[in-house]
Amino acid sequence: MLTDRQKEIVKSTVPLLETGGEALTTHFYKIMLGEYAEVRPLFNQAHQQSGAQPRALANSVLMYAKHIDKLENLGDLPAQIVNKHVALQVQAEHYPIVGTCLLRAIREVLGAEIATDEVIAAWGAAYQRLADILIAAERSVYDRTAEAEGGWRGERAFKVEKKVEESAEITSFYLVPADGGAVIAHLPGQYIGLRAVVDGVEQRRNYSLSAPANGRSLRISVKREAGGKVSNFLHDQVQVGDTLQLFPPAGHFTLQESSKPLVLISGGVGITPTLPMLATALAAQRPVTFIHCARDRSVHAFRERIDQLAAEHPQLTRYYCYDRAVPEDAVDAEGYLTEQRLGEWLPASRDADVYFLGPRPFMRVLKRSLHSLGVPDKQVRYEFFGPAEALA
Repeated sequence: MLTDRQKEIVKSTVPLLETGGEALTTHFYKIMLGEYAEVRPLFNQAHQQSGAQPRALANSVLMYAKHIDKLENLGDLPAQIVNKHVALQVQAEHYPIVGTCLLRAIREVLGAEIATDEVIAAWGAAYQRLADILIAAERSVYDRTAEAEGGWRGERAFKVEKKVEESAEITSFYLVPADGGAVIAHLPGQYIGLRAVVDGVEQRRNYSLSAPANGRSLRISVKREAGGKVSNFLHDQVQVGDTLQLFPPAGHFTLQESSKPLVLISGGVGITPTLPMLATALAAQRPVTFIHCARDRSVHAFRERIDQLAAEHPQLTRYYCYDRAVPEDAVDAEGYLTEQRLGEWLPASRDADVYFLGPRPFMRVLKRSLHSLGVPDKQVRYEFFGPAEALA
């Protein structure tokens, strides 16, 4: 039971978290990943090395501490965490490990004079409260998914039916259940979790579903990342007929029902979840503005498909922006997507629903630009590839 006194103690640590939260969470990961092998597959080592995962956790811990007496003020953060956990199959038994390592990191980084027994007890109670909330929410999702038509619990074997090169960097994998059964109807924008053993080490990754639900198969479109263990394994070693282990679809960044004009903006591999969103919106006869940014033509995936859809659907307007372009690329702009260009491409009425994805710098600029251009903040939605963290 978290007491009012303990809530005040946790809130009093906010200044410390604001100045040293990333150091604390970096130490936390060092302890946990060094001493608890069973949780290592749940964490992307590239995100550890880049600092993305410690930053994201520091932000989450800070937000929780700030709003511990009014958790409703956390907004979408709990839903983001639950969906990431579900996609990677985080289980109730993992939470005590995380709690033990977090409390130890607080004591070792802050020191016993600051992290007194009372402070540790307060954070222990606060963590347990959060763990109970997340465990219950995740259990509900696991149960609901397993009970749905074509759903399942845990991992399920899928065979690679087809492998298609979409660009110089992105390859699509068409996956069908090895058991021949039906496949749950995922929502536009969701992703799956994939478990692979690469060089003898278990790895888990999330990949957006890049095609609408059809009841029989799933499609993921994977970018080859420099040094990426799983992406390179998929590109170079996995072939048609091979089997992959998948966890059920998850994710709260999904297309919401609306009659408003829809704007989909993507950068690079961020295009993948926008494809089922686009197909769903067109089927509903919604006006759609589709904007995609890429470095150059060679890495622009699905261009022919978008051009085909634009020719078939008058309500679809599409724009392409390349960092580097030549005349035969026939793009609408060269260089970065500026606020001025964005303003010219958005629907005349700013009362539109906007979804965007891409590299973090791209997304930061977009968020500011959309606000400046008058798109209502409540109608702007975005998602991260990797650990969720705030956009400044």
